[in-house]
Amino acid sequence: MADDAPRPPIQSILELTPLNPVFRDDPHVLLTPLREQFPMIRDEMGGSFFLTRYEDVRRIVTDLSLWRDPAKAEPAAVMTRRLVEQAEQNPREAEGRSILFLDDPDHARIRTPLAQALYKRVAKSRPAVERVVDQTLDRLADRPGFDLMSTFSVVVPIDVIAAILGVDGERLPEFRDWSEGIIQSLNPLRTPEQTAHLERASLALNAYMTDLIDERRRSPQDDLVSDMVALQSQGAPLTDAEIRTNLSTLLVAGNLTTTDLIGNGVWLFLHHPDQLAALRADPTLINQAVEEILRYEPPVDITSRTASAEMEVRGCPVHRTQVMTVSLRSANRDPAIFESADRFDITRKRASHVAFGGGAHICVGAPLARLEAQVALGKLLTRFPNLRLADPDAPPAWRPLPFFRGLERLDVLI
Repeated sequence: MADDAPRPPIQSILELTPLNPVFRDDPHVLLTPLREQFPMIRDEMGGSFFLTRYEDVRRIVTDLSLWRDPAKAEPAAVMTRRLVEQAEQNPREAEGRSILFLDDPDHARIRTPLAQALYKRVAKSRPAVERVVDQTLDRLADRPGFDLMSTFSVVVPIDVIAAILGVDGERLPEFRDWSEGIIQSLNPLRTPEQTAHLERASLALNAYMTDLIDERRRSPQDDLVSDMVALQSQGAPLTDAEIRTNLSTLLVAGNLTTTDLIGNGVWLFLHHPDQLAALRADPTLINQAVEEILRYEPPVDITSRTASAEMEVRGCPVHRTQVMTVSLRSANRDPAIFESADRFDITRKRASHVAFGGGAHICVGAPLARLEAQVALGKLLTRFPNLRLADPDAPPAWRPLPFFRGLERLDVLI
């Protein structure tokens, strides 16, 4: 590259985390010039290609020939390979592996019965979700104000998945702590303290889920654990460890991203009063509103795939075992796909955003996340018509977890 040639605004994906204050304050300050001028760069530090345009992102996440298993990545893909090292240290992965990082045939073998059971349960879960949301709002009704994240956005997804799994209500405080600890399994830059919390939480949740599976085998109930045990007894080729690991993964990944979906949605509405007014005037817009939140401020920044054969992307050769990391966040703001892409508009016709990824690895919990967000946001904004920011001038408190976008706190008044 000549000295006077334009240079990308970043050299490594590691600059695209909340640890970089520029990215934390506004990711698109960096993502927009990348998408416009450098849609594909090589990150030598992280060991992957990085792509930011919608057409490339969509192509890669829907390509069924690409690999997801980080163990198949080349040694130079240090950030991806670190997931292998962390999985080997995680007691939750010791016997059964998560579908998040599996390829076929094992991915389809585990995901197919899990999705079958989960989707059937989600289809009849609206009353349970409404009950959890109503109970949570009841506990907040007498307060003049509260941190919406810790009292609502975190509580609702954990309590919902606990109800779906069949967790004893008396164990919910432990369940919430375990969920918060295991979230660190998604943090490639976690500290020793966070790793210790992860290990404690993994061991405790493993023990709890082992007992719950055994109990449901003896005495089935109306819950997802019973559903999975029943499918196993009917011939689904699943081990107990695989059921345990993937139900735990559903808990962790679903709680984190749905918490952020709800929190980001409230934050957006309180900063866009015209859109809040539009939703209040027409509550039937709630489904479109959730899709627009997912597009405009998605909970997940990136995903990746590994080339299973020699290929070419944007005229650049990508060799077998090389990793391609794609920006879901950038793709969702690509003006080539979305008109007025930088405008939050809940009346926008539903567009094919990539907030949940795509292809065989599209988020298995997406239907539940959508349902929870629709109910939680709709009921919250109806119950508290005067909901407002406690300090409209305060900067948003974005959580420092790399590659996820969510708030640590959101102080509101009612």
